[in-house]
Amino acid sequence: MSKIRVGIIGSAGYTGGELLRVLIYHPEVEIVFANSASNAGNKLYAVHNDLFGDTELEFSSDFHSDIDVLFLCVGHGDARKFLEANPIDPAVKIIDLSQDYRLRANTAYQGKQFVYGLPELNRESIKTAHYIANPGCFATNIQLALLPLAAKGLLPDQIHVNATTGSTGAGQKPSATSHFSWRNNNLSAYKSFTHQHLQEISESLDQLQTGFLPTSEKSLLERAAEKINFVPQRGDFTRGIFSAIYVDCNLSEEEAYALYEEYYASHPFTHVSKANIDLKQVVNTNKSIMHLEKHGNKLLILNATDNLLKGASGQAVQNMNLMFGLDERTGLNLKSVGF
Repeated sequence: MSKIRVGIIGSAGYTGGELLRVLIYHPEVEIVFANSASNAGNKLYAVHNDLFGDTELEFSSDFHSDIDVLFLCVGHGDARKFLEANPIDPAVKIIDLSQDYRLRANTAYQGKQFVYGLPELNRESIKTAHYIANPGCFATNIQLALLPLAAKGLLPDQIHVNATTGSTGAGQKPSATSHFSWRNNNLSAYKSFTHQHLQEISESLDQLQTGFLPTSEKSLLERAAEKINFVPQRGDFTRGIFSAIYVDCNLSEEEAYALYEEYYASHPFTHVSKANIDLKQVVNTNKSIMHLEKHGNKLLILNATDNLLKGASGQAVQNMNLMFGLDERTGLNLKSVGF
């Protein structure tokens, strides 16, 4: 088959850079344009200097529909604005890395629906989808830790989550909390119990365990926060998410491992480790690695993912592979840096 013709909007940011890093070496892809109006005419490596020696492609101000798939690597709220201002050929598939089309109430576009792009939840729907809403980074990590329990109706009334993310999770634009002198040798919590990713997490869990999400007149975020006690933290590292999640659970440790191993047996990037895990095992990869421990009636689930790959651009490529009938691992056999 001919190569998949790809266009990228927002290619100068962190997720755009990661997408380019993967797609340049993807054997079935031709990058047609990497759009960045402010960098048009400059080599990609003028911004993404890790690509020096790998490509001579240039940023472009062009946008057109002579492509097979369009990736939107833009800020939250900007994807919907872009598509409203620049209607594209209905034949072009879209993978949106923002949060604009993730929630059930916001999925409609050009007479079709965006499918929530978590392969471990919606793989079959992704294969036939035309538009994909790529999940958030925290949402990916936390959902993967809980999907096997939800699939068996075993999620309790209260879920406790503590998760720490690297500075790239805040995007490329400098801010007070991404400044080196503040972030280095530091740790802080933010958006405790109110993080926006609670909404997509709760909808996905409710998809598997009907009735998990409370019904009331409250907002989706408020209803999600009634069940999921989520404390996000900013870590003093650049990339990766490490979560510690615990729930009341009657399964033994052996039964919990059997449940998780069975659920993820056919998913090539999601692994369950009986040895304790650490973040470096997944950084620069599309993997999610979990470890389980039973303490009394509590089940502890540890999960490590890379926020820019499995939590963003790597998962977007995984979704593209599924949409175009490729092995979902194509172009994503990436190795972590152990030390």
